[in-house]
Amino acid sequence: MLLHGIGGELCVWEPVLDRLAQSMDVIAVDLPGFGRSAALPDEAAPTPVALAHAVAGLLDELGLASVHLAGNSLGGWVSLELGKTRRARSVTALCPAGLWGAPLRRRGASTRGGVQRIARTLRPVLPLLMLSSRARRVALAHVVAHPDRVPRSAARRMVTSYARAAAYDATNEAMLSSHFTGAELIKVPLTVAFGELDRLIRPVRLGVPGARTVVLSGCGHIPMWDEPETVTELILATASGSSPAVFGASSTDWAAGRS
Repeated sequence: MLLHGIGGELCVWEPVLDRLAQSMDVIAVDLPGFGRSAALPDEAAPTPVALAHAVAGLLDELGLASVHLAGNSLGGWVSLELGKTRRARSVTALCPAGLWGAPLRRRGASTRGGVQRIARTLRPVLPLLMLSSRARRVALAHVVAHPDRVPRSAARRMVTSYARAAAYDATNEAMLSSHFTGAELIKVPLTVAFGELDRLIRPVRLGVPGARTVVLSGCGHIPMWDEPETVTELILATASGSSPAVFGASSTDWAAGRS
């Protein structure tokens, strides 16, 4: 099961979907409040822990007791939360959020992102803007190290999904007002990978015996587009329990893609 980052949708996994599907069944998910998935109920703050409970609810709906998990950014944090439970067989956390040791913002402080605000304003003209290779590079440079590797149609979907992310503000506040804890509870195979050129997340090590920490050479915050073969290898190696060769809520309406 593949979990995207804040402001994203399942489309961010397109470069690795077919590659992974050659070895295992794959489900890519729109997290609650993103893409075509309904947000959590108003009374439920969209914290990473709450999102993990929601994903567990989806697993119940699908009749799956446990799955191999791969998550990027916020999705990486959600995967780590699920790694503390019996729902995960393995966890591959790609540039995971939450490893900053302490909350970055006090709860209730304004956390609305400037980039996302600009994207909302420009949403009506984004499809036209994405016809320009220069505009695509500018729009994606903060998350992809090599924007030119993202096809025009994929760039349009990624930027448009970011602009229309209805749950962005609430999820961003919940994310920045907390941090990941309980790493010692993860007992399944775990790989934490960071992009060498990531502008948003810097490498740290989790205190989990046997966990692997790797740096993905030439990759940004969404490494699936920079080095899809490397990311595929990393996920498959973690799921199999082998060493990677690289260093360097049930009430929610879900949108999911299968391969």
